[in-house]
Amino acid sequence: MLNYLKKNKSLKVGILGGSFDPPHKGHLHIAKLAIKRLELDYLIFVVTKKNPFKKKPAINVKNRIKLTKQLVGKFKKKMKVEFLETNNKNKYSYYLIKNLSKFNIKTSFYLIMGADCFIKFNKWYKWKKITEISKIVIFDRAGFTHGALNCIAAKKLNKNVWKFYSEKKINISSSKLRKI
Repeated sequence: MLNYLKKNKSLKVGILGGSFDPPHKGHLHIAKLAIKRLELDYLIFVVTKKNPFKKKPAINVKNRIKLTKQLVGKFKKKMKVEFLETNNKNKYSYYLIKNLSKFNIKTSFYLIMGADCFIKFNKWYKWKKITEISKIVIFDRAGFTHGALNCIAAKKLNKNVWKFYSEKKINISSSKLRKI
């Protein structure tokens, strides 16, 4: 687990966290774009027990991890799937990134999120501190562009700590899939 981070060289690692309830091709699309645009060595899908801004997941965490690994499939050389909530602190992105950086101090981290998540980024635990240990990379989602580019975080954070990509969008979401 996480041995790929222990290499004694500079690494660029993306972190795509979420409940992945269920994981879908939109998540994979963002992951592939992030690897390409940022020239990442690895992208880690960090599956969480529960998103604090959403209701209880419909699928248990063990099955969501399994489904996310299936989604990653043939991309597993560059994409990793991890469950890292070993204690209460690790449920916060700030501590997660700080703990991951202990594996290799030469690693640069990129917190990957959709535009919908960036709108609420100012509500995250130690959200401004996260930008001191990781770049924030936002991928546009249909219907969220204006909100993301005009949200509190966009206005209060220095432009050099976050990057917004408006790419070809896949109009899918976990909440839409759960309704099927």
